[in-house]
Amino acid sequence: MFSLSILSPVVEPVYIVTILLFIVALRRMSNPKTARSGIIAAGAAMLVAAVVTIWLPGMGNLALIGIAALVGGSLAWVAARRVQMTGMPQMVAIYNGLGGGAAAAVAAVALVMASDPLAYLVLAVIGAAIGSVTFAGSLIAFLKLQGWMRQRPIVFPAQQPVNMAVLALCALFGVLTLSGVHGPSLIGWMTPFFLLALLFGAMMALPIGGADMPVVIALLNALTGVAVAFDGLALTNYAMVIAGTLVGASGSLLTLLMARAMNRSLGNVLFGAFGATEEASGSVQGSMKPIEASDVAVMLAYASKVIVAPGYGMAVAQAQHKVKELMDILESKGVTVKFAIHPVAGRMPGHMNVLLAEAGVPYDRLFDRDEINEEFASTDVVLVIGANDTVNPAARRAGSPLQGMPILDVDRARNVVVIKRGQGKGFAGVENELFYKDNTRMLYGDAQEAVAKLIQELKKL
Repeated sequence: MFSLSILSPVVEPVYIVTILLFIVALRRMSNPKTARSGIIAAGAAMLVAAVVTIWLPGMGNLALIGIAALVGGSLAWVAARRVQMTGMPQMVAIYNGLGGGAAAAVAAVALVMASDPLAYLVLAVIGAAIGSVTFAGSLIAFLKLQGWMRQRPIVFPAQQPVNMAVLALCALFGVLTLSGVHGPSLIGWMTPFFLLALLFGAMMALPIGGADMPVVIALLNALTGVAVAFDGLALTNYAMVIAGTLVGASGSLLTLLMARAMNRSLGNVLFGAFGATEEASGSVQGSMKPIEASDVAVMLAYASKVIVAPGYGMAVAQAQHKVKELMDILESKGVTVKFAIHPVAGRMPGHMNVLLAEAGVPYDRLFDRDEINEEFASTDVVLVIGANDTVNPAARRAGSPLQGMPILDVDRARNVVVIKRGQGKGFAGVENELFYKDNTRMLYGDAQEAVAKLIQELKKL
């Protein structure tokens, strides 16, 4: 009878090819112009790696594996087709959590089977702990991003000592799990070990606020990769080791870059509960000055250069297509239009880039903070759409919770127009001093509706 195991010599060479594809894909994903092809290459490599894995000797329950793959793949396909671009951060968070959960489940099986030497089982315990932490932390991140849980940091007295106590207990039960391998007490030790790891992951994510979510998503992604790498070591599967290491390394680098973009340490992001308390009002002098869409249209039409600074408000309102239409109209009138992208604008790394690219905004119109900041002083009008903390001049003020955070220097432009639904503060709970500047005007309303009004008024000119 034919058995797939006779094809096992092919698995190792195919793994090498898939690893090379992963590396190429990761390289292409580093540039917006080639990111799509990079994602396709990575997906194809993962599909091939998953398929050839069933050719390994000793693989059983192929029917169950096929059913699980069909069900999971179908659900993922439907969910990915239906999700809006504004919901992409939530999808990334939950899918990343499922990856961590899968890594924890694989490690659990390795511990129950207990056919490997102790050194490999130690690696399995580490992978199980990291995967469980990632799963629970990503679930909390998903609930916060989806709005099903308070988005501001959730804190309580002695939170960090309690977290460390939970982590210490988890490590203790991890050691006891290893001691119970091959014995009847294994499940008894392993159950609290997994529960404590899950509890620590959830408690670690509770004090993370919306402003820090891009950093946390990158960190959780890195942890999933690390968990997969440890599982690969435990199972002596070098494809898992290399793929997990690539994800862990790239995710770690991205985490550090995002934290640096906010001028904060990773420890401060994880334990600082940024935004838990709001800065007292009254520290800003002056008042907000509203403006009508017709007046803004005149300012834009007769400007030489306009810079658009988008934020999460643009994503919530799904205004990116209207913004693209506004850009086209202004350029038809001879106005130079550029986009200033802050690295932590939105809910995930590259959130604004993805939304604007989806709307058809050319990549050469998108400039990051370091590239565009010097141009604000020579800009006629800056249009801030739904951004708050990333354009707050309070970051230059000593004593502000935002002190030292690199921002877009939009306040140095000749005129600033802020599209905002209301007068609320940003995720950091800090009053935005930009809104009170003499050169700033507030155009209140939903971003999509406000931009649509600007388009109508421009067409009349």
